[in-house]
Amino acid sequence: MKIKARTIVPGKAIGEALVINDSLSFYGGVDPNTGKIIDRHSPAYGKIISGKILIFEGGRGSTVGSYVIYSLKKNGLAPKAMIVLESEAIIATGAALARIPLVDRPERNLLEIVEDGDRITLNAESNYAIIEIQKHGS
Repeated sequence: MKIKARTIVPGKAIGEALVINDSLSFYGGVDPNTGKIIDRHSPAYGKIISGKILIFEGGRGSTVGSYVIYSLKKNGLAPKAMIVLESEAIIATGAALARIPLVDRPERNLLEIVEDGDRITLNAESNYAIIEIQKHGS
C-alpha cells in the first residue's frame, strides 16, 4: 500500500514502524540517553523509538522538545524518520536540526492502518512523500 504525505524535512528511510495513538512530548516524554518513552501516560510507555519509523498524532509540550530530538540523534538513539498526522514547530524544528526525515498530513490516517512492526519505506525527497507500507508477516 502506498500513501502520499507532505514533506517537512526531506530524506529517505526504511524500517519498522512504532505507532503511538496519541501526541508525544519529547521533553519529559522521551529519555534522550536511552531512546525510551518515559511518559507514563503514553500508550507507548517503555517502548524504544531508536531506529524506528515513528508514527504519531503530533507533538505537544515545551520547545525544549526540539533539543531532545537533536540529542537523540547526537546520541545515536533517534528514530529513522517521523510521520505525524499534523506537524507543528517543535517537532519540525527538532527534525530539521537532527536531519531526521519528517512528513505529515498523510492522505489516510496511518494510526488506523499501520501497526507496530509493519515495514515502512519512506521517500520524502520532494514536496510530497511516498509512504510504502508492508504489513508485518506479509
